[in-house]
Amino acid sequence: MTLTFSPGNHQYRLDGKRLPSVTGIIGKGVPKPALPYWSARTVAEYVADHLDAVETWRGMGRSQLIAALKETPWAARDAAAVRGTEIHSIGERVIHGEEVEVAPEHAGHVEGYVRFLDQFGVEPVLTECSVGNRGVGYVGRFDAIVRIPSWRDGLILLDLKTSNGVYGETSLQAAAYARAEFYVTDDDADTEIDMPPIGTIAVAHVTESGTYLYDLGSLDDAWAEFLAAKAIADGETRRKNLIGDAAAPVAVTA
Repeated sequence: MTLTFSPGNHQYRLDGKRLPSVTGIIGKGVPKPALPYWSARTVAEYVADHLDAVETWRGMGRSQLIAALKETPWAARDAAAVRGTEIHSIGERVIHGEEVEVAPEHAGHVEGYVRFLDQFGVEPVLTECSVGNRGVGYVGRFDAIVRIPSWRDGLILLDLKTSNGVYGETSLQAAAYARAEFYVTDDDADTEIDMPPIGTIAVAHVTESGTYLYDLGSLDDAWAEFLAAKAIADGETRRKNLIGDAAAPVAVTA
């Protein structure tokens, strides 16, 4: 029995089969009403800030201009994801007391995170482990399980975010990790270890100005909402195939 994680394509395999990830399930099962507004604003901001480039694209024709502008939100998303991955990698080393070299563009994030670890007395228990739940049918990877005696009793499932803001739906993500059946380490993906009992789910918002810690509320409530989101996500294929051929008209005799 093996749970493997491929960082390049962010895919998981459990027992040789692909299973949906926690973030993939939430993406399909939780409405994101702000996303269209973010996309529109990102395109508008790009046009306002890059008029010369837009004029160049315009010279290539209408279809090329539309295609280029359509990609700007996803380019911004991917750039943020790369930054987040780099900071997460540094954060994993820092929390274990390793010395790291930090690029200037990440210095504020890392310095603030180090202050947070020191000020709250964060004690790492597990970091960057893949998890699975065969019963419910999902896999994922948590950032850290820690103790913070100065703040909460027991074990805390801590999710790190480097985005512009943090949102309540992160509670579903943290709850899914906390309620996984087992975890594996990168050094031994064949050995499944029971998840320890988690008492608190929380998010650490890592920003240039500092790292801010937020409680994510009831683990039971968040778990129930995650299961609801998974039911919606699981129905995606069924809904896509609902509409087949139209019913043939029935002959009516006057």
